[in-house]
Amino acid sequence: MDAHLWMERRERSERRPRDVRNDYERDRSRVIHSASFRRLQAKTQVIGVREGDFHRTRLTHSMEAAQIGRGLVLHLQSRVRSHSAREAIPATELIETICLSHDLGHPPFGHGGERALNYCMRKSGGFEGNGQTLRILARLEKHTPEHGINLSRRALLGVLKYPLPYSQVVRLVPTTLQDLRLLGVKDAKPPKCYLDTEADLVEWILAPFTENDRAIFLEAEEAKGGHAKPRYKALDTSIMEIADDIAYGIHDLEDMVSLGLVTRRDWEQKVETDDRASLIGKDLRRLAHGLFSATSHERKRVIGGLVNRLITSANVQETKLFSDSSFRYNAVLDANSRAFLDVLNKLIFETVIDSSEVQTLEYRGQQVVLGLFQAFSSAPSRMLPGDSRARYEDALNPVEAERILCDYIAGMTDDFAERIYERLFLPNSGSVFERM
Repeated sequence: MDAHLWMERRERSERRPRDVRNDYERDRSRVIHSASFRRLQAKTQVIGVREGDFHRTRLTHSMEAAQIGRGLVLHLQSRVRSHSAREAIPATELIETICLSHDLGHPPFGHGGERALNYCMRKSGGFEGNGQTLRILARLEKHTPEHGINLSRRALLGVLKYPLPYSQVVRLVPTTLQDLRLLGVKDAKPPKCYLDTEADLVEWILAPFTENDRAIFLEAEEAKGGHAKPRYKALDTSIMEIADDIAYGIHDLEDMVSLGLVTRRDWEQKVETDDRASLIGKDLRRLAHGLFSATSHERKRVIGGLVNRLITSANVQETKLFSDSSFRYNAVLDANSRAFLDVLNKLIFETVIDSSEVQTLEYRGQQVVLGLFQAFSSAPSRMLPGDSRARYEDALNPVEAERILCDYIAGMTDDFAERIYERLFLPNSGSVFERM
């Protein structure tokens, strides 16, 4: 595709005098300086932000994903130097922008908060964190009046993780419950999608591609007993997803080991006994010795080695159905590295995320979000703060009004959501001097 079309923005963006940055560097700056990016410092990654000051938050996770994404691009540029995919590999500053942006739409309390908002929005278009990311970047952030931070077309394409709308892929709409405390994990799991409110944006992103490429790219894949899901993703998105997986599987594991939540015994039972783990070609016991060492530098050495091993196993895979190289190629890890990373992700899930200690806190966060949505829905003109109240009152219909309420709650940090909940429901909490 012509470079001019890649760098095009929905709203004309004048350069300031003597600004020598390229368009993707300007994109990266806009993301870093956005309010939504700053809020990630107080949003849960795996462990709640109040549980300590050592472990990763959504902010540090996003920064590490961006660094890994940069490493993947540099590796791929070297690996495919004489390959037809060479010109399609993104610039490092572009992939950094996409990785830094990828979690902006996640609500307070992680997936518990996401399920709660999807339940609350069941009659108004649902909620999904990645879809909210696109909405924040293109509508809600205040760099421009109507187009958010007004990123370039290619940056937005990379952020478009799931290129199908909610209405096309949703299969299981959560039913109304008599008691919101009964809302379970599976009752409101959202589909992988963008929100229908951004349909015009996605149409603009995909406009330069051929009709055939667009038709194939927008194919859905049915899943038995669940939501449908998109079948394809763009090259830049595939690089971001690998960076995200490595940051989660390796760096979040480092946190869990350092905090004593994953032990040497867990490793022996769940990694060393899994045949997929041995495919990476390393002595797992020797690896474990460094990972669970009492000295931090030994653990860091192992973590760094694992990240390097995974980055350097990446290559490009071709799907000949497409004519445009942005769809024709995807980044993939080799089979052994992907299998090993899947084992580590499974270790974190089974040992930490699925533990009763984490699940009870996730449930509490889910209840906070449900309570806030119910309370604000009962009297939005009384309780919404300035800008959100004005947008709510200007809404053209009830569905749009409910989406604005959802935007406000989804943008809260964990701590802010808990303080507002306490203000509403606990005696002797809150003050007129505490800003909403």
